[in-house]
Amino acid sequence: MKYRSFKDVQVADIGLGTWQLGSAEWGNVDEEMALSILQAYTDAGGNFIDTADIYGSGLSEKLIGKFLKTVNKEVFIATKQGRRSDGNYGWPQNFSYDSMKRQAESSLENLGQTQLFLEQLHCVPPVELKSGKVFDHLRKFQDEGIIRYFGASVETTEEALVCLEQEGLASLQIIFNLFRQHVADELFERAAKKGVALIVRVPLASGLLSGKFKEHTTFVDTDHRKFNADGQSFNAGETFSGIQFNEGIRLTREIETLLPDERTAQWALRWILDHPQITTVIPGASKINQVNGNVAASDLTPLTTATHQTLRKLYDGKIKEQIRGHY
Repeated sequence: MKYRSFKDVQVADIGLGTWQLGSAEWGNVDEEMALSILQAYTDAGGNFIDTADIYGSGLSEKLIGKFLKTVNKEVFIATKQGRRSDGNYGWPQNFSYDSMKRQAESSLENLGQTQLFLEQLHCVPPVELKSGKVFDHLRKFQDEGIIRYFGASVETTEEALVCLEQEGLASLQIIFNLFRQHVADELFERAAKKGVALIVRVPLASGLLSGKFKEHTTFVDTDHRKFNADGQSFNAGETFSGIQFNEGIRLTREIETLLPDERTAQWALRWILDHPQITTVIPGASKINQVNGNVAASDLTPLTTATHQTLRKLYDGKIKEQIRGHY
């Protein structure tokens, strides 16, 4: 496992996303498997885990909190808030200081922590980002010792650029993969100049870039890859990176012909890591072998310049025009 700088600490360049561990919107992952996935990741040298208070209505955070009690090494937990709509606070209308503080305190309780390493805004409405008040609240949480760092998970480059104007922003979480390459042109150098870490989500396009899916692959009704396949419930970019499923399978097969060997998922992650501005990539996992495969990408030899150029030509010529949803 290789490590990169996140402010004053070193984090694994392959992190672990835990949307799946909430057993909502991906199908079910039982507690025993969830804890085994967390163990396999840290055993492999991993130390950066991303979650959110809405994943399984707090279940993902609680499982991580239970796991942390068994770990004797430092593990950096990044969580998110802003999408909950329970009680009298949360999405999409209430982003007051009191509302956001209750959400942060809920995450602290779930995780069993006294301070959140990284609290991220979770794709909140652009009007809230532009107002700036949500960032004032986060800075106050920092002053109060509730959080160590704050960042934002965003859907669009425009939202990312708004966030980059905020003093104290530690990180941006973005969708970036072989189906979403242009983001590097618009954002990476600006983030680097600001010293803002880039965290990459949806790196395998919800599994499309694993190369494992076929046209007849099906998903359970509770899996977002079924109910949000065309962006029916939230931004299409969060599912298959906004690419229509069968078209994504066809494009993945074309990408595979340009990679060094059949390890499609690992090379897709390696492609991301070849961009030096990236701090960490957070692929999810519902099985231990997926964790091990993802982590192995850290030690692969970087792709050649020629391969990067060929993959970009394919993107510009055939892939970008297929993206749906706002980005």
